Amino acid sequence: MLTEIEIFVIEKVKEIRISKGISQAELAYKIGVSSGFIGKVECLKYNSKYNLNLINRIAKAFNISPKDLLPNTYL
Repeated sequence: MLTEIEIFVIEKVKEIRISKGISQAELAYKIGVSSGFIGKVECLKYNSKYNLNLINRIAKAFNISPKDLLPNTYL
C-alpha cells in the first residue's frame, strides 16, 4: 500500500513529465529503468514507487531540484 507522500511524489513526477512532453519511455531511458516500471508506478494499483536515488535522477532529467518533487509541508 502506497503512503500519502509516495502518491504525492508519483503524481508530481507524472504532472511534470506530461507538462514537459516527455513520454514514460523517454523518462525511463533517462533514469535507467524500464518503461514498464514507469507505467506500474504511475498506475498506483501496484506497490511500485520511486526511491531517493530515482527521485534524484528524475530531477536531473527534468532539470529541476529534487525538492520540487516533494511536498512543501507535512502530509
